[in-house]
Amino acid sequence: MGRKPASYADLEALPENVVGELIEGELYASPRPASGHALATTVLADELVGPFSRGKGGPGGWLLLFEPELRLGRDVLVPDMAGWRRERMPEMPDTVGFTLPPDWVCEVLSPSTVVLDRERKMRVYAREGVRHVWLVDPKARMLEVYRQEGSRWLLLGTHAGAVKVHAEPFEAHALELGALWAR
Repeated sequence: MGRKPASYADLEALPENVVGELIEGELYASPRPASGHALATTVLADELVGPFSRGKGGPGGWLLLFEPELRLGRDVLVPDMAGWRRERMPEMPDTVGFTLPPDWVCEVLSPSTVVLDRERKMRVYAREGVRHVWLVDPKARMLEVYRQEGSRWLLLGTHAGAVKVHAEPFEAHALELGALWAR
């Protein structure tokens, strides 16, 4: 006889020092990110929030959040960052979990989550119609940019090192990729 699927109560029972997610009925608990992961996420937010969420020096039109809880069907995911176009989410709802799938998610890869991020979470994002996914790898100093095309992910580009990148869906602003790895 199979195991009972994990529930939201199982997520709530996790200690506060881990990030919990429910994917395809399984509970995943990951340690809080290491410094390189946290730096990449913080710098990326700094690069994107001003021009895209607040409209300072860029086109605006986005709501960008750190680690939002996404309640997508039976799955509960916590990407490192997610963004919704303002025409789809004009106001921030007063909620813990978002049921409207984002237009863009960013997963910053860690050794403990790389398979989960690349495989299981990408399947959920595709199923839910997330249009763009970025995978940031601080160890390899690399950004992979994906766009959903039908039922598959199209790799639009792999960018490494300290280059300036114009990456969908934020191509209106040059992202200083090297800043994500600077220590």
